[in-house]
Amino acid sequence: MIEVFVGMQRQSNSLGEEPMRTPPRPIRWVVPAVLLLVWLAVGGAFGPYAGKLGEVSTNDQAAFLPRSAESTQVLRAQQAFDEKETIPAIVVWTANGPVTDAQRDAATRALAGLRGAPGTLGTPSPALRSDDGLALEGVVPLRPDLGDELPTVLDGVRSAAKTVPGTKAQISGPAATQADLSDAFAGIDGILLGVALVAVLVILLLVYRSVLLPLVIILGSVFALGLACAVVYVLAKNDIVRVDGQVQGILSILVIGAATDYALLLASRFREEIAGNGDRFAAGWAAVRGSFGAIVASGATVALGLLALLLSNLTNNRALGPVGAIGIACAILSALTFLPAALVVFGRVAFWPAKPRPAGEGAGGGRGIWTRVARLVDLHPRRVVAGTAIALVACAAFAPGLRAHGVPLDETFINDAPSVAAQRTLSKHFPGGSGQPAVIIADAAQAKAVVDAAARTEGVAGAAPVGASGRPGGPPKVVDGRVRIDATLKASADSDAAKSTLKRLRAAVHAVPGADALVGGYTAQQYDTQQTAAHDRNLIIPVVLAIILVILVLLLRSLPLPVLLIATVALNYVATLGVAALVFRHVFGFTGLDASVPLYGFVFLVALGVDYNIFLMSRVREETRRWGVREGVLRGLTATGGVITSAGVVLAATFAALVVIPLSFLAQIAFIVAFGVLLDTLVVRSLLVPALVRMIGPKVWWPTRFAQAPRDPGAVETGRSAARDG
Repeated sequence: MIEVFVGMQRQSNSLGEEPMRTPPRPIRWVVPAVLLLVWLAVGGAFGPYAGKLGEVSTNDQAAFLPRSAESTQVLRAQQAFDEKETIPAIVVWTANGPVTDAQRDAATRALAGLRGAPGTLGTPSPALRSDDGLALEGVVPLRPDLGDELPTVLDGVRSAAKTVPGTKAQISGPAATQADLSDAFAGIDGILLGVALVAVLVILLLVYRSVLLPLVIILGSVFALGLACAVVYVLAKNDIVRVDGQVQGILSILVIGAATDYALLLASRFREEIAGNGDRFAAGWAAVRGSFGAIVASGATVALGLLALLLSNLTNNRALGPVGAIGIACAILSALTFLPAALVVFGRVAFWPAKPRPAGEGAGGGRGIWTRVARLVDLHPRRVVAGTAIALVACAAFAPGLRAHGVPLDETFINDAPSVAAQRTLSKHFPGGSGQPAVIIADAAQAKAVVDAAARTEGVAGAAPVGASGRPGGPPKVVDGRVRIDATLKASADSDAAKSTLKRLRAAVHAVPGADALVGGYTAQQYDTQQTAAHDRNLIIPVVLAIILVILVLLLRSLPLPVLLIATVALNYVATLGVAALVFRHVFGFTGLDASVPLYGFVFLVALGVDYNIFLMSRVREETRRWGVREGVLRGLTATGGVITSAGVVLAATFAALVVIPLSFLAQIAFIVAFGVLLDTLVVRSLLVPALVRMIGPKVWWPTRFAQAPRDPGAVETGRSAARDG
């Protein structure tokens, strides 16, 4: 298929020697009209699905654990010990002074009164007083399938807890965290999409100074998003793919950004063509033919890079792969069908009040910024390479400081979510792991030995088997010869200290003969996710690089150049991580990085970074065939500089819109991709890559050989004279 793309790109356009052939006159208006009608129907039928993905998404983090990890095995084993699965809400009371017996009794009565209340399941625990005597704690088991009802149920728990006189009641635990996650994602359908579209519209209006073109481009991206969401909705409803709030948000941003980028490339080519010959039909056909290969090859790098996430052992990574690839396919389809049809129908009016102008004549034609950039690259390529490379390497030197060891619970939300504040209160008065114990599943015959081994482990506050009531204490409940033991950790369950304790705990209970013990729970899930994410990076990153290398070799028909492009984009990625390490710690105050962020950042930055290099180098190759290697680089840079830079700014702005969702994971992704894209378009693609190609010369295209001399020496000499005079 790539050969077909390459072959179509190789065909000449209105700038080449071969005559441009357009479709017969009778179908010139029919084809655009039919395409527009089809897309209007798609928008009308599938547009609402952009707001319906929440119906088939899940924010249950247990559904996205590593498939084969020990914590996942424990989670499955726990189901045998629970008559009905529950999700705990942990109520914590504090007073101005020591908690009285009357307050403890009132708290116990409040908890008991919740038995049988809507949304609850089972018997709440009695209120337990902290060792310092300043707080009370109780657990209310809730149904796990509450969905949108969860906030209402928690309000009922909160109201009951407030009846304890002289105390302040807060709710923490998995139920409260899940409610805060749902609240954070509540605006993902409207607010996120609205912010992204407004950002794109403003940038396009400022860059192109046209009223109609930005609206047409945005409409095409919205149509692409509606189609993508409809496909994903059907697949998710039939359990073929999984969708959570993070995947849903990234899909919206990815489709809007990619569709806009591809549209800008094609619209720029259409503007050149219609300015050159004035025929809207010929210009539309030439724009599609001239940009088809670059758009499809660029989309293929992103889509295949995302599909490589299917190799991940983390379910949320695997979910993003096909969902993102579907979004990219819809973006390509919209850019190559809806936009050309709209441009043909509107013609020059699409650019009003601006007037389409031909590309600069030669590398030195005109006095725009990209003419000056091309002149700098032409006259001082070694200085440009040295300067940009030193700056990028200096930034990359800070990358080791970015440790993807997970985000602490108190940094999960950008704002101070109620569940986070409650967890801080709980950890202040009770052992840090209270409410989120390490869960041990072991052979019943060795239960005492396992309890003793766990209790002796450094960092464990205590361990006890779980009885028939579902709480530690009393005779253990035995199911199929196995028992459950809860071990409370001294450190906060999401801390590095807790993860260190977990490793010691696993070693201790695994060493008990005949126990066949497994250790899970919240801390184990976080640790296993971190370890699995590191394994995924080591596996998937080389696969993505190999995929991109193959595509570039087939597209550019060169061996050195694809390696050069991948190396520069990889350097850009590491430099971005270096800057992020400084910004996250010293500006945002993040002490940890989500385990999946480096992999997501790599896939997006490398694939999208190669996109812009494809846009540039495919045009450079086209110009090189006509004007020679040196002039081809300068003409290609001048012709594509503006459109690629504006596309990069648009993509950076769309990803930056993720910060409206108050989650640190999305804020981290937003910064890394937005900053990395800007660094790539403004430095790597604009300066480093063309300077390297200019410095290396014809050898960079090996084994392809281009003529050294241009086909029109007079024209090139005129351009160079203009550059010297300028």
